Amino acid sequence: MAIILCASILQASTGFGFSIMATPFLLLMFPPKEAIQINLILSLVISLSLLVKIRQDIDFPMVKRFMIGSIPGLPLGILFFILIDMSLLKTSISLVVILLTVFLMMKYRIRQTTIRDFVAGGLSGFLTTSIGMPGPPLLLYFSGTETRKEKLRGTTLAFYLFIYLVSLGIQVKVAGTTLTVWKSSLQALPVVAIGLVFGQALFSKINQKTFQTFTYALLLFTGIYLLIDSL
Repeated sequence: MAIILCASILQASTGFGFSIMATPFLLLMFPPKEAIQINLILSLVISLSLLVKIRQDIDFPMVKRFMIGSIPGLPLGILFFILIDMSLLKTSISLVVILLTVFLMMKYRIRQTTIRDFVAGGLSGFLTTSIGMPGPPLLLYFSGTETRKEKLRGTTLAFYLFIYLVSLGIQVKVAGTTLTVWKSSLQALPVVAIGLVFGQALFSKINQKTFQTFTYALLLFTGIYLLIDSL
């Protein structure tokens, strides 16, 4: 419950971070399949709850490109989840995340293009069905293009609504599900609601510079955690 509370506050205040914070710790208590599915269900609830409040900040054309780009990434991710050694996959992802975050901290910037929107969506789809973490590719992309925090939160949450729903369906269909997944998710809903209230209040108090610093810290945490976990 403590994990879900902190992750919910993070998601509501930044538009990302639930899976980054929750998944590593959930994996300590649940098998990978259950941890990923609990993460997907609760993330879906959060995105749905916040969508009405932040709809004015959503870049709908970009969300559409992310969605289209994610379509080939989703089945590829579940294929890796079933067939590929997860330690190897996590090691590769962690090194890429750490390296790119360091580049961003050194003020390396990229220009947003339609093709790059598709690629970011594809990578996000791949990571959602493989390890339950759609956030890192989008965070790296938005940080590289210096997107303002309102647009980042709104656009990612709108995209997550699609990606989590589809990913959950694929996970349940291909890998199956358990009663534990749905029971644990249901028990966590009151805590999620509390986290949303606190997260919304926190969002208005975070300036753009602090938001960017927090993004880098989360990306480094993700990369280092995945590296340690895989080794």
